[in-house]
Amino acid sequence: MSSLRFKMVAEAFSKKPLVWQVRPERVDEYFACKVFTREKMRKYLSEDVYQQMVDVIDGGVRLRRAVADAVAEGMLCWAKEQGVTHYTHWFQPLTEGTAEKHDSFLELNGKAAIEEFSGKLLVQQEPDASSFPSGGIRSTFEARGYSAWDPTSPVFIIDDTLIIPTVFISFSGEALDYKAPLLRALHALNVAATDVCKYFDPDVKRVTCNLGWEQEYFLVDEGLYAARPDLVLTGRTLMGHDSAKNQQMDDHYFGAIPERVAAFMRDLEVQALELGIPCKTRHNEVAPNQFELAPIYEDMNLAVDHNMLLMSLMRRVARHHGFRALLHEKPFAGVNGSGKHCNWSLTTDTGELLHAPGRTPQQNLRFAVFIVETLMAVWRHNGLLKASIMSASNAHRLGANEAPPAIISSFLGTQLSAFLDNIGKTASTDSHTEVDEATQFQLHGKQGMKLDIPEIPELLIDNTDRNRTSPFAFTGNRFEFRAVGAEANCASAMIALNSAVAEALVSFKKRVDERGGTFHAIIDVLREDIAACKPIRFDGNGYSDEWKQEAAQRGLDTETSCPVIFERYLAPESIQMFEGLGVMTRKELEARNEVKWETYTKKIQIEARVLGDISMNHIIPVATNYQSQLLTNVERMRAIFPAETAQKYNDRNIKLIEEIATRSAAIETMVEELVAARKVANKIEDEHAKAIAYHDTVAPFLERIRRQIDKLELIVDDALWPLPKYRELLFVR
Repeated sequence: MSSLRFKMVAEAFSKKPLVWQVRPERVDEYFACKVFTREKMRKYLSEDVYQQMVDVIDGGVRLRRAVADAVAEGMLCWAKEQGVTHYTHWFQPLTEGTAEKHDSFLELNGKAAIEEFSGKLLVQQEPDASSFPSGGIRSTFEARGYSAWDPTSPVFIIDDTLIIPTVFISFSGEALDYKAPLLRALHALNVAATDVCKYFDPDVKRVTCNLGWEQEYFLVDEGLYAARPDLVLTGRTLMGHDSAKNQQMDDHYFGAIPERVAAFMRDLEVQALELGIPCKTRHNEVAPNQFELAPIYEDMNLAVDHNMLLMSLMRRVARHHGFRALLHEKPFAGVNGSGKHCNWSLTTDTGELLHAPGRTPQQNLRFAVFIVETLMAVWRHNGLLKASIMSASNAHRLGANEAPPAIISSFLGTQLSAFLDNIGKTASTDSHTEVDEATQFQLHGKQGMKLDIPEIPELLIDNTDRNRTSPFAFTGNRFEFRAVGAEANCASAMIALNSAVAEALVSFKKRVDERGGTFHAIIDVLREDIAACKPIRFDGNGYSDEWKQEAAQRGLDTETSCPVIFERYLAPESIQMFEGLGVMTRKELEARNEVKWETYTKKIQIEARVLGDISMNHIIPVATNYQSQLLTNVERMRAIFPAETAQKYNDRNIKLIEEIATRSAAIETMVEELVAARKVANKIEDEHAKAIAYHDTVAPFLERIRRQIDKLELIVDDALWPLPKYRELLFVR
């Protein structure tokens, strides 16, 4: 009997929900209590310094060093009152995670120990840039890099440490993180969108980009997790046959939350709220032991920081409750994977939501412009947007009948599609008045629906349906980028999307101005773009084979190889866009692609090594052991019963013995071939070519070997099988 597996199963079944201290206050009394908010700034800073910080945060004014000294002094005072002893610059390197180095406030003044925190320490630190992925920008002997404070994302406290959100750049100024290019992309989009808004409202001075992410995740008992080396080392199960019951009964989605999980959720939610993360929704997701947390939308830069913080917090709180949180996009084959739907929208400083229909024809014209130019961005750069969400882990999820396909298209719904088609039907002429033209910009709001049940109140029906197969769907007043993976830094997708939309808006304004900047010029350019971006609009079934063929005919990017998809970052139109907007240089793009290819290779390499180890050191010995038991049974039957009777009972055993031998031999052979393919691929020096070799020659063995192991799992005595099975991983709560 596999003692570790059954011991962990027994322990998991005996665990009770963790009893923890619930905060007695209402949420509004402790929300963001661990954040240096504007309210705290006003308390701990002078009025002059506070106003200068507001100018920095809201107006984009550059922070002066003298102001930084005063802010650091106020922060230190607040932090010491909270029992804080250390500080750290918190940044987002190209590892998909976060990084931090803690320093104490301790300084020596002569022989006396004092606590100090200066503006210099607040503004910058010097992490070792050669120890983080840099794509060749930094070598081992060129180690200097800088982290620099981002004042637009508030400082917060975890345990005894003051956490300072920062960008991370190299000695020569190139971005080595996600935050720096995100801030640049947000600036470019703000400028471009504000310029277009002035056609409709001259009072608009700023456009803010909003993000509301939906974080999906799995919870697995930590004992069962520890008994699965593949989960520990790769984040997913490299083998495991379907449970007889998984999600086919549709009984987990929105079901009653298990007690242990509910205790975890409450604890996580309180800690997140203390850190200013506005948690709003929690529920069971479709797959067993899969769940979701979603916040209220926020300014995008802050939302990205909050998502990175939440993922770290989620792992920490899960362990406290005896779970492991799995953020891999496809930890279990045969059930739904996990995504991070990114709800994206634009808001003016006058309070207008630019992707929401308006009350007047002029507002609806503006709405049409921003919808169409967003579609133009997605049409021109659909390959780049796919590259921005692609990874070795997300490739398992995309198109797997629970996530959008690896083809970027946009769903608008019947009413909005008809609205745009109606605008695009006729050409504008000078003989038309603005009033005549404006009649085309009519949109119905939510419509009432009365059910044949008198007790049920009237329902308000949205002007669009939902399409789960659409990677980029319009959902009423925003677009939902559904293809982003659960463990990804959503800044990657948002950098590409914001840059593409900024470029589209710049192009739109340039063409309108060339035609005089009149009402008719806006209409004419809008109609041109409605026709141009039509190939990206698709309201049908994105999972169908017919769509794959049609998408190719429309000119959409249908590539499925992860390393090849990454090439879209280095396409001439991508480089021109990023450089033209000042978001990233060619050098930075080339470096990031080196990191992407190297990361892909390493992930497949680790999975291949883990699978080979488990196959030869866990599966084959167990299969051979069971085979020996069956052989012993055959001999006993022959010794006890007459030959004819013994043969009758032994036919099944002999068949199993032969099947085990065949499948074990196949596994051993494929593991040898896998190792050989790795050795050949590892000799390739170019990271791009190496990643393609790993995709084409190494990765296919993972599924082939898995198929054989999963068949053995159905044959070998359950008491001998060493690894927790899917029924245990997915249903022990």
